[in-house]
Amino acid sequence: MAPAPKLLAVYLNDHLAGSVVGTNLARRLVKENEDNEYGREIAVVAREIEEDQRELERLMDRLEVHKRRARLGIAWVAEKFGRLKPNGRLVGYSPLSRLIELEGLMMGITGKLALWRALKRVEGSLPALRETNLERLIERAESQRATVQALRVEAAGEALTQD
Repeated sequence: MAPAPKLLAVYLNDHLAGSVVGTNLARRLVKENEDNEYGREIAVVAREIEEDQRELERLMDRLEVHKRRARLGIAWVAEKFGRLKPNGRLVGYSPLSRLIELEGLMMGITGKLALWRALKRVEGSLPALRETNLERLIERAESQRATVQALRVEAAGEALTQD
């Protein structure tokens, strides 16, 4: 099998880096909300996001796309720095933290959905893509986005009415 086109390799590495951010963000949401319904619902989404990341890595292997470790490291560091934003409290997690993190997760899932749809568009040109059930991945991303959107709206109602 021929290696992936160069721009596809860059694109996949960018999405893999984004998946590092999304996976860490989902894990953080679960940890910070383990005692409530947000945590229970996000735990399911977080497991699926991890599965999606592994699926992307398998696809990259089939396409002979080398992972750019530096890019993955930068993504990891960026997610950690993202936690330093003000949240209305001097220390600790707040309802605003939850809202902002759900919005970030929503953006990540939307980006992942765009990836799967873009790959579906070129599936006929790249035989290695046919081994990936892109329709299932698209449906799962849509379901994840709907779940996170519902939680985000609920979190907004809680966070934005507090002093």
